[in-house]
Amino acid sequence: MHLAMISCTPRNVKMSNTAKIIESFKTGFEKGGNTTEAHYLSQKNKWGNIRDAFNGNEHILFAIPLFFECVPGIMLEFLETLEPKEYPDGMAKTKIGFILQGGLAEASQLRCGEQYLERLPGYLNCQYSGTLIKGNMSMVSMLGDKSGEKLVAPFMDMGEYYAEHGAFSKERVSDFAKPEYFSKGFILLYKLLNPMQRLFISLLTKKRGRTDSLKAKPYQKYLV
Repeated sequence: MHLAMISCTPRNVKMSNTAKIIESFKTGFEKGGNTTEAHYLSQKNKWGNIRDAFNGNEHILFAIPLFFECVPGIMLEFLETLEPKEYPDGMAKTKIGFILQGGLAEASQLRCGEQYLERLPGYLNCQYSGTLIKGNMSMVSMLGDKSGEKLVAPFMDMGEYYAEHGAFSKERVSDFAKPEYFSKGFILLYKLLNPMQRLFISLLTKKRGRTDSLKAKPYQKYLV
């Protein structure tokens, strides 16, 4: 099987969590002799090639970061440039699957995006082959190569699974995506540790170039 993978993040490849997830997934997918090609919507000068990849392949996987229940605008912009596929015999053959990842750890936070993606292939006259969801991915690039690789390592197994089955099953997705919701005990512990977490985030973002307060609201003045 040959799989065309399309990264839908606006971030450049070097700083992209989605790109690292793609690489891990590819490693697993290719273990059985399958092949892949990876494309990045952040490289707008290559959109023509990405459209050709969409039109020329029967197995396509979109990898998407979820920004608080909204798919990236760059993905929606690219989708507007696509035409529904046509088939000589009228039977939809192309299968589209998705990897949907985000920073919030509970899988329930990604379910709204999953519901949108379930409908998307139909608009493009394609079959739906499932959505793999996983939260708590925001730290992949921030933690460095070694720790980041540990976070994305489970996607390698899912690459093997997708190569074998050609789709993501609901049961396997739910197991991979856990936790669906935090327990009451965990929520209480989280509240107790929140000051320490804020300190960690503050130091980490400062190291990455932040100059203002975490509480800053630079766009507040534009709100009516």
